[in-house]
Amino acid sequence: MNKLPHIIATFGFVGHLRPAPGTWGSLAALPVGWLLHTIGGAGLLIVGIVLSFASGWWATALETRGKEDHDPSEIVIDEVAGQWIAILPLSLGASHVNADILGLWPGWICAFVLFRLFDILKPGPIGWADRRGDALGVMLDDVIAGLFAAIGVALLAGAAHGILAI
Repeated sequence: MNKLPHIIATFGFVGHLRPAPGTWGSLAALPVGWLLHTIGGAGLLIVGIVLSFASGWWATALETRGKEDHDPSEIVIDEVAGQWIAILPLSLGASHVNADILGLWPGWICAFVLFRLFDILKPGPIGWADRRGDALGVMLDDVIAGLFAAIGVALLAGAAHGILAI
């Protein structure tokens, strides 16, 4: 077994934590996403999203080659990419107003909860991507769940700051 694809796919072996490795992967993504934002703002977080997607697709293809299970639970790099997409509105907003991203803590909670809900329930196109049965589908379902969660975060932030901020 080549170790690099396994390390990438499991996000440094986080995917081996039990129970609920997908939740552990999403949780592990949060401090790393914060670090990316802190070092390089939203731009570096976007680079992280692109690199996690590309390397995750590659690593997942290698990790699942010749196996019946196309989406083993220890593969969590897809959750990492999706979770980073879910927090992207926070990074963009914090960068825009030069705010401490940790001060947007309600958004972090919303991003985590919404992403996990969409990832678990798999409505609409998320379920379609999951049913592809290949490495791209493994990555895409979480990317789409991340996009749905990001939209939810943006809408909730708009409501909180626009409607509720009187």
